[in-house]
Amino acid sequence: MWFIIVESIRAAFTSISAHAFRSFLTTLGIIIGVASVIATVSIIQGLSYTIGQQFQGLGSNSITIRSYTPMKDRMQGRIARLTPADLDLVSYRVSGIESITPVLYSQSNTSGQIRYGTETAFASIQGTTYTYQQVASLYAKYGRFLSDSDNKTRRRVCIIGEELRKTLSLPEDPTGEFIAINGEWIKIIGLMEPRGEIFGQSQDNFVLLPYNSMQSLMGNIVEPDIFIQLTIASLEELEAIKSRIKRLLRDSHELKPDVDDDFNIQTAEQLTDSFNNILNSVTVVMGGIVSISLLVGGIGIMNIMLVSVTERTREIGICKAIGAKRQHILLQFLLEALILCLLGGIIGLILGYGIGILAASYIPNFPPAHTPLWAVMLALGFSVMVGMVFGILPAAKAANLDPIEALRYE
Repeated sequence: MWFIIVESIRAAFTSISAHAFRSFLTTLGIIIGVASVIATVSIIQGLSYTIGQQFQGLGSNSITIRSYTPMKDRMQGRIARLTPADLDLVSYRVSGIESITPVLYSQSNTSGQIRYGTETAFASIQGTTYTYQQVASLYAKYGRFLSDSDNKTRRRVCIIGEELRKTLSLPEDPTGEFIAINGEWIKIIGLMEPRGEIFGQSQDNFVLLPYNSMQSLMGNIVEPDIFIQLTIASLEELEAIKSRIKRLLRDSHELKPDVDDDFNIQTAEQLTDSFNNILNSVTVVMGGIVSISLLVGGIGIMNIMLVSVTERTREIGICKAIGAKRQHILLQFLLEALILCLLGGIIGLILGYGIGILAASYIPNFPPAHTPLWAVMLALGFSVMVGMVFGILPAAKAANLDPIEALRYE
């Protein structure tokens, strides 16, 4: 049996090499289909892989609480808020919290104008406390982080990110320099280590001020809406702590049982899962669309193999006349179709991987392509399946030829 398989494979390669250009055109549909699938998957999965790596830096034990207002309530002018009272409630009534900090953004959560000399930039301006360093895993490259005394005395000090330092043309060590934030002069006391980009957006274009200083800069006109970020001591208590926070905030906001929460409680793992679910759905849809070309390629292979059977009718007749059985002929033509598809799949795999790398490198601020093993196995497996499905009809036709009629064929 092994001898028959080896001889069939040898005969298949001989036939393919004898008509090399036709064989290439035959596999072109498979090549394009596999290349399209691999390029699409590698680009999307590269983005997914990068997101996963970046969210790992947030820590699996971190929780973020923010206000949430449904669109219906927004249209009616009702805006949900988290207040310092909510922060105190969570801080004093929930056990198992390792560190907790408020985060107060500038008005409307938009970027604020920052000036240094003749340079002007726009960056995220946030007010927070010294515990934010532990919650967000921020570390100083130069200078120091915000302290508790900075917050209590409402000092006009700040720390900045590397991207903002470059935009404002500040010295490599900007500590001691003064920048103007919305017209107020603030002293820089620290520069944070760079954290890179996520979704093509820099994570280093920010200014952090003491929470109370930020409140005084915004004035009493604006009713604050804060984020609450915290870390927990034990991951085993994560769900219990989330439930406890939810009950406290619902009671505090006097929400009736049939009313939805006016806040969101999210973990880093939930954010990662949400983004990955979206990207996986996109991968499946895009992969399904470009897989149509694989179907077209399979039909092309079937047509060419049927032509090949017709061309080699006398050869089949001779083989049967000297003792070749039906299953031998069937195996030979089926293996030829499989090898054609597999060669097309391998070439398409290499081509698609190269296209994915080039496409990702030419898209500004896009993460590098990443081709998971499952995509490689799926592409090659699909190629083999196409070879079997569309090769069985020509192989069966060849195997069923009458040897006398085949020898008479001109």
